[in-house]
Amino acid sequence: MRIWNSSTGAKLQQLTGHNDKVTSVAFSPDGNYIVSGSQDESVRIWNSSTGAELLQLTGHNEGVTAVAFSPDGNCIVSGSQDESLHIWNSSTGSKLLQLTGHNDVVTSVAFSPNGNYIVSGSQDESVRIWNSSTGFKLLQRTGHNDVVTSVAFSPDGNYIVSGSLNRSVRIWNSSTSAELQQLTGHTHVVTSVAFSPDGNYI
Repeated sequence: MRIWNSSTGAKLQQLTGHNDKVTSVAFSPDGNYIVSGSQDESVRIWNSSTGAELLQLTGHNEGVTAVAFSPDGNCIVSGSQDESLHIWNSSTGSKLLQLTGHNDVVTSVAFSPNGNYIVSGSQDESVRIWNSSTGFKLLQRTGHNDVVTSVAFSPDGNYIVSGSLNRSVRIWNSSTSAELQQLTGHTHVVTSVAFSPDGNYI
């Protein structure tokens, strides 16, 4: 992994330690740390200023496909090819919860803005919402008829957007899981989705 200056394009740090492909990275909310997931089945936490590896989190039985920090930076969620999500303490590296229910690879994970919920997408074609404190599955939707590749919460937490290999983007109510809109027009697979900071655009 490499850290770059976004203004000049200069390479600042090169982070080495994973033994296989790095699949997902994210900054902590304060910018001081980076979390990474890899096909080597590990989640690692790094100091973003020095590039030093601080913690190695192990527990997944297959490659890690997605990682995200909680809004307060205290927790990390990871998704894996082993069909599970793990929630970790970002300070100690201890595993807090294991979330099971998906029937195929977990492709994408995200915390809600208040940190109370996690949304996940999977190759099982479902979008699921979980309680981040208990690990209980709260809602499940299967509107996509193909692999869900990416999920994200809106800035106010009221909506979820998902993208799929079926070329569609869908918007869901995060409280009821009702499908609100289906956005079509892509001529090939949708690989990534995100809300704008004000929530007005996707």
